[in-house]
Amino acid sequence: MSNAPEVKRSVVGTVYLLHFAEPYYHARHYAGFSVNLARRINQHRHGRGSRLIAAVVGAEITFIVVRTWDGVTRAFERRVHRARHLAEMCPICSRRWLRPMAPRTGPDMGQHP
Repeated sequence: MSNAPEVKRSVVGTVYLLHFAEPYYHARHYAGFSVNLARRINQHRHGRGSRLIAAVVGAEITFIVVRTWDGVTRAFERRVHRARHLAEMCPICSRRWLRPMAPRTGPDMGQHP
C-alpha cells in the first residue's frame, strides 16, 4: 500500500450560458455545467434539471445557448456564477466587445496540468 496522498480528479466538461427570450422575474440568463451538453439542453427543454429552467419552461419562455466554454471544470462554472454579471458575458445583451474568459490553470485550480 502506498502512503501517497490521493489526487482528486476534477471532471472536465462544458460550461454554457443560456439567454431567455423574455425575463423570468429578475432572471434573463442561466449558466450551467455538463459533460454532455446536448443531453443537458434536452433535459432543460423538457423542464428537468434546475429549478429556474423548470420555471422558465413552465412559463413558456424560450431560451437559447449563446456561449460555451469547453474543457473546463465546475470550478470555472463557480467563477462564472460569482462574476454575477451574466448579461455582460452574453453576446445578445452585451453592448461591448466580449473579452474571452479563460479558465485558470495550475495544480491549485483543480485543472490537469
